[in-house]
Amino acid sequence: MIEYRNLRVALLGAGSVGAQVARLLLAHQDELAARAGAGLELVGIAVRDIDAPRTVDLPRELFTTDAESLILGADIVVELMGGIEPARTLVLQALNSGADVVTANKALIATHGPELSDAAEQVGAQLAYEAAVGGAIPIIRPLRDSLAGDRVERILGIVNGTTNFVLDRMHTHGESLETALAVASDLGYAEADPTADIEGYDAAQKAAILAGLAFHTTVPIEQVYREGITRVTKDEVDAARESGHVIKLLAICERLTDPATGAEGVSARVYPALVPAAHPLAAVRGAHNAVFVQASAAGDLMFYGAGAGGVETASAVLGDLVSVARRHVVGGPGVAESMHAHLPVLEIGRAVTRYQISLQVVDQPGVLARIARMLSDGGVSVEAVRQTIASDPSESPAAGAAAPAATATLVIGTHPAPESALAATVEALAQSDVVAAVTSVLRVEGS
Repeated sequence: MIEYRNLRVALLGAGSVGAQVARLLLAHQDELAARAGAGLELVGIAVRDIDAPRTVDLPRELFTTDAESLILGADIVVELMGGIEPARTLVLQALNSGADVVTANKALIATHGPELSDAAEQVGAQLAYEAAVGGAIPIIRPLRDSLAGDRVERILGIVNGTTNFVLDRMHTHGESLETALAVASDLGYAEADPTADIEGYDAAQKAAILAGLAFHTTVPIEQVYREGITRVTKDEVDAARESGHVIKLLAICERLTDPATGAEGVSARVYPALVPAAHPLAAVRGAHNAVFVQASAAGDLMFYGAGAGGVETASAVLGDLVSVARRHVVGGPGVAESMHAHLPVLEIGRAVTRYQISLQVVDQPGVLARIARMLSDGGVSVEAVRQTIASDPSESPAAGAAAPAATATLVIGTHPAPESALAATVEALAQSDVVAAVTSVLRVEGS
């Protein structure tokens, strides 16, 4: 029998996730109360428009447009509005009033996480955001709690379902990016404006959150290197398949040693990369997400599941809700984030990676040796080279015209090298008189 008083829960937002949280909270009150040790009473849902259509039929009397009054009467505030404002102002108001906060707002946490954590710590409140990264996948608590005694070295993550769906369609159905994105839109995986997804902004926000937790240091969103998938072509996807790779948009967070100072730093970056077909991340299909963690003692860990969706994300929100409710019952202050390391965030040029470079070159003796020398001069070692004849003049040129030169395609795989050296070498190749065009440059990760 539950003896603790009911905890008053205020919900901000009733979109696809918020509506499902409200539905599940109302439908499973008794079971959630048994798990939490206290009743969870949904006292109101703050929305902009009470009469707006909803995906779930909820009691009208729960809705209000007065978010501030709702917050002041709550023990726990669940923020599912999205965006920075007014979410930041309302969350700070909730924390300063002593209420715990549960949120799925990745943009808010990536941009203002330290500020919100400080506000929570000052009053002993709890800030929980499991649903901000990976939807239903439990990854925040494992990094913050389960691996607190370990040393996380590297994270490779597929953390955006829309881009994974698009790249998977390109790989398995041979579609262009435009066609695959149209399918994603028709199925509801892509927003009307997919910019945040396909340009990598969403993944970059999640990379900032993961890096901060894994390395116990603040990682500002503006210091996360970002490339999206808009320049990935069907030819690149086809070539990746032929070479035993899959192209994935990866969020990469890792510890690095600054070559200039010898001091430890961290890197957080997002870009499309070639992943070997044998790597676990290569098998992540459709709109699913996966986070691959490499820790010193625990070794390799992988967290996989639905990365989005109203019901799926609601699962993570309710998990946080039950967790913070238990704290009320047991007593004691909320668990603060550990940001003690204060490691510098290093620019991408100091990261170590591998490149796969595709070149159109003049097909004549000595070209391969010249290219190999340029790579060597740039401090880049060649791991493998594939060559095919791209064109061969088959007709006689017009009178007075020079015969077109035969060209070949070179695909060069490098050994690991600093990003700065690899990028400079590609630039030198592009300027060479034996290189007609640099047709593709992709990083290789996970090998």
